[in-house]
Amino acid sequence: LPAKHRAAVGALIDAIGRGALLDAQEKYVALFDLGRGCSLHLFEHVYGDSRERGQAMVALADRYRAAGLAVSANELPDYLPLVLEYISVAPPAEAKGLLAEIAHVVEALGERLAKRESPYAAVMAALGALAGKRLHSTADLVTIDDDDSPEALDRAWEEAAVTFGPENAPQNGGCDRAAAIVSRMNQGS
Repeated sequence: LPAKHRAAVGALIDAIGRGALLDAQEKYVALFDLGRGCSLHLFEHVYGDSRERGQAMVALADRYRAAGLAVSANELPDYLPLVLEYISVAPPAEAKGLLAEIAHVVEALGERLAKRESPYAAVMAALGALAGKRLHSTADLVTIDDDDSPEALDRAWEEAAVTFGPENAPQNGGCDRAAAIVSRMNQGS
């Protein structure tokens, strides 16, 4: 790893170590857990909410199991720290290959973190340097709203209001099957 990346990651570690633990945790959660733009779940950036994401998760979990890495039921296999744990015990050629597979996501995360002036961008830059070549382009990633302001989070989680009454009935009058059953019941009486 080039010296500039070691120094930048070292500065991040020093900054975290000098500060209060709760402050570091609050910043981490606000950065990585509240919004989708900097999510550490890699497939979030690759597949978004599509069905393909689930199959990719299963395939990655199978890859871990085949290598003898046990993943608990409450961990998603695409979580970057877990992927890096797997890479740390994988044979060097496989580790380098997997780093190259995820390099485009890591690069996009690094850009988003740098835009936020986050020292965690140094970690992504170091991973990119270790990966070397990328197998995919950042253009292959799904578009994610990068606004993680409280207002944007509220909009993302806001649900449409549920209203009742005949003016809100579906265009075709409701459930066709139930209507047919009621019609047959009315004919029999």
